[in-house]
Amino acid sequence: MQSFSVFDIVGPRMVGPSSSHTAGAARLGMVANKLVKGDVSCAHITLYGSFAKTGRGHGTDKAIIAGLLGMKPDDPRLRFSQKLAQEAHKSFEIEFSDEEKEHPNAAKIAVQRSDGKKHTLIGSSIGGGNIIINEINGMPVEFNCQYPTTLVFHCDEPGVTAKVTGVLAKHGVNIAFMKLFRSAKRMDACMILETDTAVSPEAREEILNCHARITEVCAL
Repeated sequence: MQSFSVFDIVGPRMVGPSSSHTAGAARLGMVANKLVKGDVSCAHITLYGSFAKTGRGHGTDKAIIAGLLGMKPDDPRLRFSQKLAQEAHKSFEIEFSDEEKEHPNAAKIAVQRSDGKKHTLIGSSIGGGNIIINEINGMPVEFNCQYPTTLVFHCDEPGVTAKVTGVLAKHGVNIAFMKLFRSAKRMDACMILETDTAVSPEAREEILNCHARITEVCAL
């Protein structure tokens, strides 16, 4: 028999009519915000499936923009996110696509920070405000941000994983789940670390400098 938590029944704290179309959408935007460490200059947002068909009515576009601006799903400013983005001189383009994705509540967010650095994610809102990230920078991945999550971008090379886990051990951080995805052998890779406690800024900086092949570390 399938069991449900109180959260599944009651739903998340949120602004808006739908946990999938607004709360989950805002969380997808927040992940994109954290990928560029809050330095969001502009973004192109593509909505698919149900997001594309009913997103305007449910405020999905406003919710993703709110997340990109760093707002949580229960932030009362969410409904005014487009106006706030204009006032902050941030450019957000919304595209409603007919393309079919594996999940009906899917979005692609291509975000750029002020120095021109770009990240792209594809994620889905799977109900109750929960999300799953399916792709980062064209690389298939899978994580849901239920735990404190740290992404380590690097070149696939022996020794990188050992260095990173050594830093976490030094700082007393316990790994709950760890996944490694790569585009190809000895090419771009992404290490996903879901931990029992958040990885401190000091530990993230040490991870960044612990191996020459590590290019970026992001806390979600």
